[in-house]
Amino acid sequence: MDNRSSLQETKHHGEVRFPFNIYPCTIPGDFRQVAVHWQDSMELVYIKRGSGLVQTGAQVCTAQSGDIFVLTPGTLHAIRQTESRTMEYENIIFDVELLGGAEDLCAEKYLLPLQSGRLALPEHITPDEAWYPQAADCLKEAEEANRCKQFGYELCIKGALLRFLALLIAQSKALPPAEKASTQRLRTVLQWISAHYSEPVCVADAAALCQCSPNHFMRWFRQMTGQTFIIFLREYRLNAAAEALRTTEDTILSISEQCGFENLSYFNREFKAHFGMTPREYRK
Repeated sequence: MDNRSSLQETKHHGEVRFPFNIYPCTIPGDFRQVAVHWQDSMELVYIKRGSGLVQTGAQVCTAQSGDIFVLTPGTLHAIRQTESRTMEYENIIFDVELLGGAEDLCAEKYLLPLQSGRLALPEHITPDEAWYPQAADCLKEAEEANRCKQFGYELCIKGALLRFLALLIAQSKALPPAEKASTQRLRTVLQWISAHYSEPVCVADAAALCQCSPNHFMRWFRQMTGQTFIIFLREYRLNAAAEALRTTEDTILSISEQCGFENLSYFNREFKAHFGMTPREYRK
């Protein structure tokens, strides 16, 4: 995800004609957290070991080994560490178009509504669910096919995903209107942050965007993201600075200013506290 431009992930997954991939991840081993964002692809978060926190829309759930989280296209989501625990999980990411063509009846009834947000699927599947073993078997089949990549493995993956989707659709429900409005408002705020993080912004500016008081906005934002607005903004700026350090030859002073830090000493101090090294060390 390019933190300098948007909180919408635009990375392409898998091959162009077979947009599917599996990423093994560990928090905090690979990264401290995955900040709130969304993408046009569908993402399944399959918890393998340990525990953590997974946010889907406005809900923050404790994730345990075996849990499966379903993130439909456009769903705001985040993954965080809980206390000092470690969580190992798989990101299974694919484009919905992989499952069927535009002229297909199944695409018309299920896939297009899924892409446009008109079909709400269960977001959190636990081993307690009666249909969980079938769902988990589908993902394990896709994992094994992707690992071995024998001739025809794409068909095995597609079939497993279609069976998994059929199980979800059998449990689908309408999303409450209030939750839709709240997540859409958060999406607006996140887009505003991505456009203005380099400027001197404050809580009052973001609250005005939502047409509410700063106090109400701060409570709502923390409820929605698990972080205060100030901390979220600071981490967003630091991640943008890290990206610039990796991909540009700009001076550290210039990068700090571009990312909204007016004081170089403060930037250096905050960067080291967040990444465990100075900007100069990070660049090397």
